[in-house]
Amino acid sequence: MKRQLTAAIGMTALLATVAGCGSGTPTGQDRAASASAATGTVTVWLMGEAQTSWPELVQQVNDEFAAKYPKVELRLRYQTWKDKIGNLDAALEGERVPDVVELGNTETMKYILNGSLVPVDRTTFDNNQAWIRGLVDTCTYQGKLYCVPYYAGARVALYNSAMFEEATGSAAVPATEDELLAALDKVQAKNRDKKGFSALYLPGPYWYAAMSYVAAYGGSIARFDNGGRWHGTLGESEAQQGISHFVDLVKKYNHGDLTVNELDQAAVLGKHRTAMLYGNGWEAAAASEPLSGDPKLKDVVKVAGMPGPNGKPLPSFIGGSDLAVTAKSQVQDLAKDWIRMFTSTKSQQVLAGKDTLPNNLTQLAPLKNKPATAAAANAVPDAWFTPVAPGWAAIEKQNVLVEMLNDIFKGTSVEAATKAADARINELINNPS
Repeated sequence: MKRQLTAAIGMTALLATVAGCGSGTPTGQDRAASASAATGTVTVWLMGEAQTSWPELVQQVNDEFAAKYPKVELRLRYQTWKDKIGNLDAALEGERVPDVVELGNTETMKYILNGSLVPVDRTTFDNNQAWIRGLVDTCTYQGKLYCVPYYAGARVALYNSAMFEEATGSAAVPATEDELLAALDKVQAKNRDKKGFSALYLPGPYWYAAMSYVAAYGGSIARFDNGGRWHGTLGESEAQQGISHFVDLVKKYNHGDLTVNELDQAAVLGKHRTAMLYGNGWEAAAASEPLSGDPKLKDVVKVAGMPGPNGKPLPSFIGGSDLAVTAKSQVQDLAKDWIRMFTSTKSQQVLAGKDTLPNNLTQLAPLKNKPATAAAANAVPDAWFTPVAPGWAAIEKQNVLVEMLNDIFKGTSVEAATKAADARINELINNPS
């Protein structure tokens, strides 16, 4: 899951230890002695969220690792989503590679298929039988697990409760889409004098949202057929219905530039230019930040489940991150142990306490009843994910879905645009990126 957060790239060296080898079946005392004697360096690449949102978790795990492996040096580097892939690709071409790397769950398959990651033993990690399936799928290929779920995310409705209350008399999001659209019409009318105001801000190229409507109608981006190959399915009637529904909503409610993507949509909410958007839960906080939004919105912007077509909630994309060990790592056992500590039950509870969705259903369950997390937590079990196919990274990189949507808003019919997208998907999806 790619969050557009800014995080400084820094290097922190901390002491830790390494797992050693023994003969026969080592006792607990033997393992402790071996760990105490181990030496080496473990380099960990984490995304900026770990530095800005849960630094205490990072410190807790580093302290635990250092206590077990006192002679091992731990080097921690924070990456930004914008630069991470380029940095990682460059590192993997050389010899100075990270031992542990955080990957967004849409990024994993590329590195699994090109041999950059090593398999891990699922049974050695906490909560492995309760891991969220959508995350496990992003780490699995041909029956082997190549990464470990870290945390999950789901898109929800973020809305200005004061605007809703002023226009409709209620500060809550209606339960059905029909009721929501009626409420949005009232919000739009109430704010008709605000130039460029969008009651619902749905960016035109926002393919994650568009594909949620595809999923709502039972459609999909692509399907694995009996012949052992993937093929595009956006031209099927269910997918076309979903895309048409999304396009109708964008045209009716987005009164801004339809070519602008969703990356800065939190600022639109923060500057009072919309009453609602569909996004990640963390964007609610971004809308009340001093630089990008309005601090007065801190208790005004709220989160709710997004009503979808046919009287059901809108299916959400399952976002999140995974942690993997690189194939070129010279300290793979140590790297795996650091990941075990960072994804332990104790560590996941720190994330849950931060209203971040943990990697497993057991610790997720209490968040389903917590106001700040209920919408996202309840969306996870029925969430959809992009095709776990060899060429998916190329499809994203070449903006196939973005260009399809842009063409539609320029006047191409949904039927023609989806069939053209299927043709491009078919060219790319079966070829390793």
